[in-house]
Amino acid sequence: MRIGILTGGGDCPGLNAVIRAVVRKGIGEHGDEIVGFRDGWRGVLEDDTVPMDLKAVRGILPRGGTVLGTSRTNPYGVDGGPERVMDTLDRLAIDALIPIGGEDTLGVATKLAEAGVRVVGVPKTIDNDLDATDYTFGFDTAVGVAMEAIDRLHTTGDSHHRTLVVEVMGGTPAGSRCTQAWPVGRTSSSSRRTRSTSTASSPIASTGSTPATRRSSWSPRVPSPRTAS
Repeated sequence: MRIGILTGGGDCPGLNAVIRAVVRKGIGEHGDEIVGFRDGWRGVLEDDTVPMDLKAVRGILPRGGTVLGTSRTNPYGVDGGPERVMDTLDRLAIDALIPIGGEDTLGVATKLAEAGVRVVGVPKTIDNDLDATDYTFGFDTAVGVAMEAIDRLHTTGDSHHRTLVVEVMGGTPAGSRCTQAWPVGRTSSSSRRTRSTSTASSPIASTGSTPATRRSSWSPRVPSPRTAS
């Protein structure tokens, strides 16, 4: 088989690992030929490709980002985009396509699948907002980094007796989950030595979230903040 692969949307840890796994599995065990499209759907629209052999993926496992590049190009937002995509796939004799991305990237993949293209989508998003997917790679890293940053702000908030607001990247679901996790960033404890109570807090606000648009969905369980004794 001749398989195309692309990465779309924002980058996150794990993209190169998926690319490497597809290439090694496809070539090593099934004898497939892997064709990489540069910069997401833009590469498919413009027939911009790079051969993906074992040499191309050597050493990329620990690297961040994506060796294929990425963009937020949506073929369905371009005049004649879907037709150009189909022409590229036919001209390159692509038997199947593996898009790695989030809601927008896989939304395009869904429409192409309905048009007859054989597609295997790999869910990648820090928002964790894809149907039929419990946990996407990228989301755990995003929440972990945000919580680590908030933990580091505890002492600063305590020292200055201030409330610190942390703005995080992400859409409505990510903002909702991070906001639900914000008690981790709030301290209200009693020290055995000083018996003093810390009231500094670190609420989280997402760039794409507002109270009116937040929707309830899966979120990591966070222990309730303990009150001072």
